[in-house]
Amino acid sequence: MPVTSQIDKADFKSKLLTHFDTFRRGAAQDNSPRALSALQQDAFKQFEALDLPTTKHEEWKYTNLRNLLQNDFRFPNESQSFTLNAADVAPHLMDHGDANVLIFVNGFYRRDLSTLHSPVEELHVENLGQAHAKYTEVIDKYFARIATYQKDAFTALNTAISENGAFIYVPNNKVIEKPVYLYFITDATEANVVSQPRNLFVVGRNSQATFVESFRTLGGNIGFTNVVTEVVVQENAVTEYYKIQNETSQAYHIGTTQALQARDSKFSSTTVSLSGSLIRNNLNIVIDAENCESNLYGLYVLNGKSHVDNHTLVDHAKPRSYSNELYKGILDEKSTGVFNGKIMVRPDAQKTNAFQSNRNILLSTEASMNTKPQLEIFADDVKCSHGATTGQLDEEMLFYLRARGIGLDAAKALLMQAFAGDVVNHIRLEPVKNYVEAVIANRFGTQA
Repeated sequence: MPVTSQIDKADFKSKLLTHFDTFRRGAAQDNSPRALSALQQDAFKQFEALDLPTTKHEEWKYTNLRNLLQNDFRFPNESQSFTLNAADVAPHLMDHGDANVLIFVNGFYRRDLSTLHSPVEELHVENLGQAHAKYTEVIDKYFARIATYQKDAFTALNTAISENGAFIYVPNNKVIEKPVYLYFITDATEANVVSQPRNLFVVGRNSQATFVESFRTLGGNIGFTNVVTEVVVQENAVTEYYKIQNETSQAYHIGTTQALQARDSKFSSTTVSLSGSLIRNNLNIVIDAENCESNLYGLYVLNGKSHVDNHTLVDHAKPRSYSNELYKGILDEKSTGVFNGKIMVRPDAQKTNAFQSNRNILLSTEASMNTKPQLEIFADDVKCSHGATTGQLDEEMLFYLRARGIGLDAAKALLMQAFAGDVVNHIRLEPVKNYVEAVIANRFGTQA
């Protein structure tokens, strides 16, 4: 049975403060790098000063954290992350062959369960908490500089307790042929737990890399994942990033992915949310140089009482760049969704082309969707557009399929899979695509 304990927002924050004090004392004993420790101290001061968001905050208007904040959580230590073995983890991995695989349990890196196939001179991988001494210059330049914590309480909290996660560095002029899969498994089999992984990916000039973040929660208790990922795409680099969430109905997920693009770079992101109690995805991209391309694809397929909130920002800071965004949602039963996407074109970003679309289908009268596409344009020589639609299944298409002998449920499933296909077909990794298609097919009672 789930472990629950009613507490208020002040108690929730107080427990986090206590945990940080314990973490700080442990870091001092471990001789953590002074610069990083000072930054963490500052981040926690910000967390203390910031209010946890409520529906009175405009950016959280449709996402209520009350149920999350009323739960009591355990903050597991590293030794507790070793309760899972390879057999426990295997059912939650995709069929990806000899790819690079990193396993994290409750936010802690399990090197013993991880496998790296790419040559070390091409792909540098470290536990973030241990990487600073070896990659001081890179980490000092980018860590907490891309995803800033001054205005966001959950990013500040993650920054303050950022002892575990992945630091991945791809040097200049390298092509990583094998993708990097990062599995973040929250083990809530014995208690409600908090997991706070922090990731920093740096892809050097003229290099290429693909990253897949997969989130799963085990057990019947409540898991809360608060994750921050910073992605640096340097000059003429190509980076693909996938985020796949298929957690339990007791799982809460707040995640921020912040990308920074340099000149002539290309960044493509695909976010797929399939299950969870409450999911908040913040995806922010800063196009900080000319001739960049950004592609953002999102898909959420929800049932039960799942709630997903996708917040995106594409910040065109420099001229002559292109961005394209397509998010699609299928909501059934009592599920709810939010899409808040903003395209910002700054005064210097002339010759910008930016497009955004959000489309949703409601399969139940009790499902609901709030969508708010936005444009903020401060330049005059641009091509930008946005739009959003929310409705039911196309009755004419249903009639057409049923007239050809296809049953009602099968016809609905075909239409749903076709609707989702606009996003799924942009998944270039076959293991990821096959996994998503199988979950969707199972959801609609068909075979992939």
